[in-house]
Amino acid sequence: MALNVFGTPLEECSRDPLTGFYRDGCCHTGPDDLGVHTVCVVATEAFLAFSREVGNDLSTPRPEYRFPGVRPGDRWCLCASRWKQAWEAGHAPPVVLTATHEATLGIVPLKALVAHAHREPAASGG
Repeated sequence: MALNVFGTPLEECSRDPLTGFYRDGCCHTGPDDLGVHTVCVVATEAFLAFSREVGNDLSTPRPEYRFPGVRPGDRWCLCASRWKQAWEAGHAPPVVLTATHEATLGIVPLKALVAHAHREPAASGG
């Protein structure tokens, strides 16, 4: 069973768009995942622009790779090294910690991930 950064079962990141190196909705990793696609992020316009500027255009759909393109607000399994690069440049997107694979901790400090934790908006009472 895959674990998240807290050592508990890894939760799903997204099925719409379908994400993960294995396109199973989770940020699973394995020996063939050389990019270590383990950080579940909530994309922001600032991050997508940064990623495009450094040569990784996540916004443009690439149907031949079953890649719909990532839009602001989408959850996506991001390479741990790309998240770290964005963090160091001040453009890190929020992280869904329970859906971020524990393998991330070999690349990114837990303290950095927690500092950028995604917080769900509070439900409004009626």
